[in-house]
Amino acid sequence: MHILLLSGGSGKRLWPLSNEIRSKQFLKLFPGPTGEYQSMVQRMYQGVSKMEGITGVTVATSKAQLSPLYSQLGRQVDVCIEPCRRDTFPAIALAAAYLRDVKKIDCEETVVICPVDPYVQQDYFEALADVGKLAQKGDSHLVLMGIAPTYPSEKYGYILPQDTGTVSRVSAFIEKPDTASAREYIRRGALWNGGVFGCKLGYLLQKADENLPFTGYTQLYQNYQKLTPISFDYAVVEKEKQIQLLRFCGAWKDLGTWNTLTEAMEQPVIGKGMLSESCRHTYVVNELDIPILCMGLKDMVVSASPQGILVSDLEQSSYMKPLVEKLDHPIRFAEKSWGSYRVLDVQQDSMTIKVTLHPGHRMQYHSHRFRDEIWNIVSGQGTAIVDGKRQEVGVGDAVFVQAGCRHTLWAKTQLVAIEVQMGKEISADDKQKYEWEDK
Repeated sequence: MHILLLSGGSGKRLWPLSNEIRSKQFLKLFPGPTGEYQSMVQRMYQGVSKMEGITGVTVATSKAQLSPLYSQLGRQVDVCIEPCRRDTFPAIALAAAYLRDVKKIDCEETVVICPVDPYVQQDYFEALADVGKLAQKGDSHLVLMGIAPTYPSEKYGYILPQDTGTVSRVSAFIEKPDTASAREYIRRGALWNGGVFGCKLGYLLQKADENLPFTGYTQLYQNYQKLTPISFDYAVVEKEKQIQLLRFCGAWKDLGTWNTLTEAMEQPVIGKGMLSESCRHTYVVNELDIPILCMGLKDMVVSASPQGILVSDLEQSSYMKPLVEKLDHPIRFAEKSWGSYRVLDVQQDSMTIKVTLHPGHRMQYHSHRFRDEIWNIVSGQGTAIVDGKRQEVGVGDAVFVQAGCRHTLWAKTQLVAIEVQMGKEISADDKQKYEWEDK
């Protein structure tokens, strides 16, 4: 059994922590086994990796999410990269071709597909294994997981089973009904569509061949941008006749909004913050190095990051996406495979950034046409390379990089530098990358 994790999302419903690069699954908000905070993608990857009978785990994701994936899961993680976003069916088709053509997985291998971002416990992974066993048995072409609903939600699609058994056939699919209709469907036994699919790899390849200009992984990757976005549910699931449903009654939460995310938080304050005794059902998530004090707040969320500050009623926070889309604000924080960067200050002709590099890692070797840079080392030790010339650096050292010079910074220990960019045109697009040959 091979696990395929789908990692997507635009990062607008959990602003200001999330952005186009840092979607909700990368937010480290949940205490891990040793006390450190973990993200949803870390929890999910650890859970599926420990399942019995697993032959491998692959993450299907976009180029924009590759760096945070490597940062949080390590470079050993197997990744199928989408050139651009085209919804779940093209993503799954590309991943299926990748598994066959690149990983050389047999078409009779069972594949269980699931989203990377639900908040779940051990019983969910046991249910994933059951989905795989049903798919391997072959009594149907496709096996779904239906989640026992806890309230009449408008956010999810519903699956109406034919009976009340743990495993049943499907009677109908319902797309995101209004609350009154959802309540009626639940009364009739409908389950939430959890986005989990189990089938043979050959089945996925067959559906790709039927619906896409498909000859194999390389051809599909090269023409990916031309594909029409469509979900796996629309393209495959709702047309399939031989389909089974596994009922899951355990804990499952889609933490896609602040309202639902705070329900899973084990403590009301993360980061520097304080709630007065008069606060009720109020949460603070603060990534800034300044304190937040809340007094007399009820049913509220307060969140601060380099991206901005949110103060919202919990219920109203579910409707923030259209407002966030109106904010014209560049990305101020991102995790990279080599570390992270955080924008500290922006002026008309300068930008100041805090750069943190993991031990043994370095930035890409690159240059800028329109800006100079100064690196001020504030902690750690490493090597600065400017146009091929090496300079050992430590606390208190400064390195000047003139526009046009190729440069990188390599960390021997964890290294923190304050990078000051200076120029009339400071843009993320002003970057030329080069191959680095370590001599």
